[in-house]
Amino acid sequence: MRRLLLTLLLLLAALPARAQDFPSRDIRILCGFAPGGTCDLLTRLLAEHLSPIFKVNVVAENRTGASGMIAADTVAKSAPDGHVVGLATMAMHTILPVMPGIRMPFEVDRDLTPIANVANIYNVLVANPNGPFRTIPELIAHAKANPGKLSYASAGNGSSQHLAAELFLRRAGIEMLHVPYRGGAPAIVDIVAGRTDMMFGNLPEFMGQIRDGGLRAVAFGAPRASPLLPGVPLISATLPDFAIRNWFGIAGPGRLPKPILDRWVAALRQVAADPVFQRRMAENGMEVIVDDPDSFASTIAQDRQRWGEVIRQANIRAD
Repeated sequence: MRRLLLTLLLLLAALPARAQDFPSRDIRILCGFAPGGTCDLLTRLLAEHLSPIFKVNVVAENRTGASGMIAADTVAKSAPDGHVVGLATMAMHTILPVMPGIRMPFEVDRDLTPIANVANIYNVLVANPNGPFRTIPELIAHAKANPGKLSYASAGNGSSQHLAAELFLRRAGIEMLHVPYRGGAPAIVDIVAGRTDMMFGNLPEFMGQIRDGGLRAVAFGAPRASPLLPGVPLISATLPDFAIRNWFGIAGPGRLPKPILDRWVAALRQVAADPVFQRRMAENGMEVIVDDPDSFASTIAQDRQRWGEVIRQANIRAD
């Protein structure tokens, strides 16, 4: 018994030293999605700006598959020493845990530690430039006159695009046909080709097609206008207080020691204050935000309740 007690005391004494030694090797930030998307872009920006702060290599690593669950599962099963973290998505923390038909290989609230939110990204409603509406009032009027005739695309049943559109339909009191795709890229292709009418999604993912004229930005789902969308009205001008925000944060393994948690929060705040980082984020339609673990956990809880209600009311089930 005495030997066991001594061993425990030695282990407890060693914990602060290990926390103070962080980081002691390269850090990996895992992104659960393929290169080229918002998750990948943000992960690489963070890795680039965090490396000089931590004074080690911070590597952006893509672990794709299962709606981001492969990357998140890797983080959940990593040692809680701060050297492996993941880009936390709103879907992973608020939608997938309450989505019927989804079986997660880990328990989100137990096996992941929310560190801080780092970016807000608002949805824009895009449509084919030759479609039968140009504004939200015209869209609502056309949909009411032709119930079920207009269609909206998404990256799949239960995706954030699907839930955003369902929330919009319920607020507007209209019906449309949902056309789920296996990913956002083929959905965009079909809207440009005129095979589907419209889609909600993160602004950065549509900017290329909007600039090229392949997509028309109908309205922006944010509390305020975006300089990237001059002249594009807010959805809230027609549907008061309507906003669709997606967010990305950083999450570590469960049971992350507080000294390491605090070190991560301080580093992320330093990145957020960097004017170069702020400019690069703004150029890509992302709003910089770094809060603390408690605020991040509160955001997760509120959004899980919000999207859980949409899922139940619309009887949505994952593929």
